[in-house]
Amino acid sequence: MMTSPSMAAPACPAYRESGDGPLTLVLLHGIGGNRHVWPAQFDTFVAAGYRVVAWDMPGYGDSAMPTEPTMAALADSLLALLDTLRSTSEAPRFVLVGHSMGGMVVQELMARGAPSTRDVVGLVLCGTSPAFGKPDGDFQREFVRQRTAPLDAGKTLREMAEAIVPGMLGEPDDVTRASAHALAVDAMGALTPPAYRAALQALVGFEQRAALARLNVPVLLVAGEHDNNAPPKVMARMAESIPDARYVCLPGAGHLMNLTHPAAFDAEVRTFLATL
Repeated sequence: MMTSPSMAAPACPAYRESGDGPLTLVLLHGIGGNRHVWPAQFDTFVAAGYRVVAWDMPGYGDSAMPTEPTMAALADSLLALLDTLRSTSEAPRFVLVGHSMGGMVVQELMARGAPSTRDVVGLVLCGTSPAFGKPDGDFQREFVRQRTAPLDAGKTLREMAEAIVPGMLGEPDDVTRASAHALAVDAMGALTPPAYRAALQALVGFEQRAALARLNVPVLLVAGEHDNNAPPKVMARMAESIPDARYVCLPGAGHLMNLTHPAAFDAEVRTFLATL
């Protein structure tokens, strides 16, 4: 029986599943998302013959709050999801697709190595980084304070999303911009303040730069040209530390690249999957 750093094994988080095939794509959203922020990816990859799964991160959607507000606890929940998916497949092979904070959860799990990461044959890390930033308590507290101040002042998460999301869209066409904006605002607006605060606490404790060199599966890193959350230069440096990495930067894309530039994003992922 596998064990994990937490005292009690977490319940499997809620997830959406569609398709069937020998390769399972596990889609892991960022801090303002949920399992519904991957519409184009479900369409593309189910049609291409893949099993596609997207979770609600603990505290999001139909998933219970995490056992504690740490990346380790979130990685425990990802492991619980993988174990559940393993139980429904004779020979599972997983590709973990992590966007933003979801990419950090992926790195946290991969840093544990076997047996937690058995059957993981590839990673797609998009709009993410290998560490939160300065490992300084004052810096972390100020980061959290700034991002929770609107809540403390009485704003809703939907109101916060209306202010934040436009800066994450990059330069899509007008129709795509409108649909991506609506979906992203709806997702963040569905969050509860406790879940948002817990995610921020987990985020500021993240540090896995040293683990990049130990990644033993192929990794696709996808940056957005106009992503200010995970700038291209950060992801390019990240790729240099990974033994088997391919780095691409999507022109015109911002942080929410899978929503605003789905054709380009999906094409890069399909090319990567063909090599596994």
